[in-house]
Amino acid sequence: MKLSARIAAPAAALVLAGLTATACAPQTSDTGAKGDEKTGTLRVWLFQEVGNKPKEQVVDAAVADFEKAHKDAKVEVEYIPVDTRAQRIKAAFNDPKSAPDLIEYGNTDTAGYVKDGGLADVSAEFAAWDEAKDTDPTAKQSVTVGGKVYGAPLFVGVRALYYRTDVFEELGIQAPKTQAELISTAKKIHKKKPDLYGLAVGGAYTYGAMPFIWAAGGELADENGGTYKAAINSDKARKGIEAYTSLFGDDNCPAAKCAAMGGNATVTAFASGKAAMAIGGDFSHTAVEAGSVKGKYAVVPLPGIAEGSVAPAFAGGNNIGVLKSSPHRTLAVDLMKSLTGKQTQARMFDAMGFLPTYTDVRDAAAKKEPFVEPFVKTLGAGAKFVPASPGWGQIDSSLILPTMFQEIVSGRKEVAGAADDAAKKMDAAFADAG
Repeated sequence: MKLSARIAAPAAALVLAGLTATACAPQTSDTGAKGDEKTGTLRVWLFQEVGNKPKEQVVDAAVADFEKAHKDAKVEVEYIPVDTRAQRIKAAFNDPKSAPDLIEYGNTDTAGYVKDGGLADVSAEFAAWDEAKDTDPTAKQSVTVGGKVYGAPLFVGVRALYYRTDVFEELGIQAPKTQAELISTAKKIHKKKPDLYGLAVGGAYTYGAMPFIWAAGGELADENGGTYKAAINSDKARKGIEAYTSLFGDDNCPAAKCAAMGGNATVTAFASGKAAMAIGGDFSHTAVEAGSVKGKYAVVPLPGIAEGSVAPAFAGGNNIGVLKSSPHRTLAVDLMKSLTGKQTQARMFDAMGFLPTYTDVRDAAAKKEPFVEPFVKTLGAGAKFVPASPGWGQIDSSLILPTMFQEIVSGRKEVAGAADDAAKKMDAAFADAG
């Protein structure tokens, strides 16, 4: 299926869906603003995308609407590199006088930035905002820490199952409807076509593995009164780990080749014709369209345990937040609404392919571009988020879960032992985060 240019979201834009800043600012003693100026210039930092012009045009339109409604305010937008965002935002938190009024940030960064004292609590304004009532619950969760809201969702990214229609037709098989069928189908394809991975999987593909854990009823961690404790070694989580790691081996995706693969590598394997199936995002479509499988694939939601069910997917994406140090609190919140409102998100979908965070806007987007339907269905079935703890940044950057998967598929540890070790490391990270 051909994808129109307007939905060709650059991969870098949504790499943030699975990233957390690895260098957050230390706790600052006083980043609060003094006063609330109703005039002046607001500074905004947004992420620089590959092919940024369409994004700039949408942002310029939102800024123009804001400036028209606020005659005494001006807006300056700076597009910052994604790979150096951690250092820039750290500096902003530590030097409020030079900090912008608003920032774009990856949604897994929320808890860490809140702990660092950088983001303003906008709970009251968000609750009173009429458009916010249609925000997807998981997207709202990504801006929520301790029951308080620290920004507005900008877009969401989610993964589903890509599969080769030509291979499936040749072998006379249908798209799998259960997780068990997915696993057996992958192995059947590899047996019939040894040159293909049945399902490309990666030992370093954390966000591809999570749906198996969640589908089994497991969780990454349990929360109690704002404190998190690892649950990756629970009975249900271990069943999901077993299901995912069963896909590594000579009968599907050999551990020697697949243990080190991450999400990008699995999508590349599919796009280049080396795999019959892969777990990829709405944001992976451009890369697949550019590959040798163009016109020979389809996408369906990743199946869950029961027939017809959808495995919960990780809801990635980006948010816009107001810095606590902004001297223009009221204006900054209004600009946040303009940059993340329904009209802007609809335009951003048309320009960049970013999935809207409002359920009604997203449904309209799916009607425009049928390709996004399986991703919208996945979100509607109930996507999930990582623990809203600043400790998640350490867990992610320390590769605790990839290490667990790789220990299992290499045969160095059994599932139970590897999961117990991972849980201990996660609990240490949660404890360090406070």
